[in-house]
Amino acid sequence: MLQVTIDDIRRRLALDNPWWSTGSVYARFRDIPRRDYFEPLMGLIDAPVNRSIVVMGPRRVGKTVLLHQVIATLLERGIEPGRIMHVPLDVPVYDGIGLERFMLDWVDRAGRGPEERFYVFFDEVQYLQDWEIHLKTLHDAWPGTRFVVSGSAAAALRRKSRESGAGRFTDFILPPLTFREYLRLSRLDDLLGVAPYTPPADVDIDALNGALVDYINTGGFPEIVVNAATRADSERYIRQDIIDNVLLRDLPSLYGIQDVQELNRFFATLAYNTGQEVSMDELAKSSQVSKNTLRRYLEYLEAAFLIVTVDRVDHQARRFQRRTHFKVYLTNPCIRAALFGATGPDDPAMGALVETALFAQWAHWPAMQRHLTYARWRGGYEVDLVYLYAEKPRWCLEVKWSDRFVDRPAGLKGLVRFAEHPSEPRLEATTRSRWAETGPPPVHHRPAAVEILRVGSMVTDGQIREYLKLAT
Repeated sequence: MLQVTIDDIRRRLALDNPWWSTGSVYARFRDIPRRDYFEPLMGLIDAPVNRSIVVMGPRRVGKTVLLHQVIATLLERGIEPGRIMHVPLDVPVYDGIGLERFMLDWVDRAGRGPEERFYVFFDEVQYLQDWEIHLKTLHDAWPGTRFVVSGSAAAALRRKSRESGAGRFTDFILPPLTFREYLRLSRLDDLLGVAPYTPPADVDIDALNGALVDYINTGGFPEIVVNAATRADSERYIRQDIIDNVLLRDLPSLYGIQDVQELNRFFATLAYNTGQEVSMDELAKSSQVSKNTLRRYLEYLEAAFLIVTVDRVDHQARRFQRRTHFKVYLTNPCIRAALFGATGPDDPAMGALVETALFAQWAHWPAMQRHLTYARWRGGYEVDLVYLYAEKPRWCLEVKWSDRFVDRPAGLKGLVRFAEHPSEPRLEATTRSRWAETGPPPVHHRPAAVEILRVGSMVTDGQIREYLKLAT
């Protein structure tokens, strides 16, 4: 049986590193607009502290493009092309090859030593078993080299990064597009200046709402936004290139899942009910799958950045000792459209999808998620989002895609009850198009599209500042 030879590997590496011969990256990577996360990643690469960087995120959010844009910037700065190597580990010819082999062969041919400055990018690193051990070894043996690896199985990558890379690795999360990024990549810059308290007369709320509906249906992945052909067939692109690859390929290979159709059905159920409260008993009964198996599926789907779960509190903002009920949100609302068709602004499902879009913005800040809960208790009372700090509610938000509660604020029964809490949380509610302050109790109303844009901007900027601090 024929075996892959070193010449085969070298020929493929030359294809994956065109700058070795041309001095530049492929145009398809250079021409795509940069995401907001480009500058902080560049800052980590330039940082004086020698740490390897682990870029994590779901499929198709632009990890590979981001790495090539970094490479293009290094070349523009005058870094020798021969000092930069990119290895996409999902290419079959690289299967089973340790990271050390790439490094040793490449540097040996160049006749350079481990103290010299190199830039090495290993893409889709989850396909290499024990990658974290390989990277730790390289990090220690080549102190002059800046290593950057990327992968799509975030939870598994993060766990291994922290276990083996303490003091050596920095985790970098690249989520789906925020609403702000979607507007910028869509060249809707005239809508980007909207602030929470911008006078209503200065906001084209109809245009902003139209953009929000488009974002909910198609806007989470850069290629859909910037490529007209992909956008025209966005449902197939998301379903086949993202969902099917994760459910039928990535998760089974990483976790040894046997019944992939069962996992597929379970995910479809969660996607259809995004933003709704579910319970393990209901899920087990409807799916005929054991609770233990469902718990593992939830863990796997969160690891793949497809969903996020949110815990419930009672009317006093107290957490429950047992997790019997919780909410599940898609990390990207356009996944639902790919599975079940686009949703119009007046469709009944739009309310839950607006709520999903808002929570998708918060998901860009992982440290924030432990503070976000929802409230539900007897009598039909509920609040969509309760922010806890030191286990006390600081603000509560009811997400509505309707203006009627501006005129009937008493209908926000959950918020009214939370106004009685000793911590006196700020009470907020979203609308479809109106700004108002009602009371008592005082409730601040503003359009959902404005709130989603505000949160996405605030959270992204906060997360970027955290990365930039790590780079200094």
